[in-house]
Amino acid sequence: MKKSVPAKPSATDYPGLIGNIAELLETARRTSARAVNAVMTATYWEIGRRSVEFEQGGKKRAEYGEEILFRLATDLTDRFGKGFSRFNPGRFRQFYLTFPSANIRATVSLESGNSGKRATLKSLAAEITAARRNLEARKS
Repeated sequence: MKKSVPAKPSATDYPGLIGNIAELLETARRTSARAVNAVMTATYWEIGRRSVEFEQGGKKRAEYGEEILFRLATDLTDRFGKGFSRFNPGRFRQFYLTFPSANIRATVSLESGNSGKRATLKSLAAEITAARRNLEARKS
């Protein structure tokens, strides 16, 4: 018995192939951008939580907190480059204070051994969407 040889694709099939591959790549890029955004949002929230817990330690210390935020901005910029101006640590802190939900977490590594509820990226994305809607409603 002879093995059947697949027919050689025609040149007219190529646009369909490239179109399908392009669609696949565009979908992958959109999906990975959303996942990165979700993880970064959870990371910024966690930075805010840790900053608040560190600076307050159960008490209010506003002056000391401003000093810590400035120091964080300087040290994070030195270590990671752009994205940590003197205002950003304060924004992370405010993000946590505005949305103190324990569900805003992306990975176990962000929880530092906390045995609390661990959210999946899917539930995290839903939480972030709800938080954005609440924020927009407050602005209205």
